[in-house]
Amino acid sequence: MSNKKSFSKEILRLLGQKPAISIENLVDDIKHQDGNKNVLTAISRSLKGLENSGLVENTSSGQSTYARLTKDGRKKLHSIKLDHDNTLVDPTWDGKWRVILLDLPENRKDERDALRYLLKKASFVCLKNSVWISPFPYENLFTNIKKDFSLTTELMIFVTNTLDSETEQAFFELIK
Repeated sequence: MSNKKSFSKEILRLLGQKPAISIENLVDDIKHQDGNKNVLTAISRSLKGLENSGLVENTSSGQSTYARLTKDGRKKLHSIKLDHDNTLVDPTWDGKWRVILLDLPENRKDERDALRYLLKKASFVCLKNSVWISPFPYENLFTNIKKDFSLTTELMIFVTNTLDSETEQAFFELIK
């Protein structure tokens, strides 16, 4: 983990585990994992870049400064999780279908587009307007996204053993 890009991803990953982390603890955690004690400048640069990109925000309280993910930072973190080889789900179908209903109004177009992007990255196929389907077990990731963005009724997740034959056929036609 010796380049700026790696530090940015690691910072996002660490911040995704807690509501906020002191900058001092964040730096210590990364230095401990990296093994190189002379990385403070690179970590600071990465943190500043994340802040400038709107992915991380800093707040001060008394003696410490804390970093936390912004809403955009959480979106980026979910996207990174889909990119890592070690987070890919088993491509063997377990016989269950994951169906996601996504219904965000036009005034939330940016969020809707970001969710569509994540659904596509997770191998979901859009069957009809707001209905997405996949045989892969990404429901936990989307449950977390639902919680992170307070999408109580805008995002609904169903896991089922069966689909009607026409819907199943439509799915397989779309992935050909």
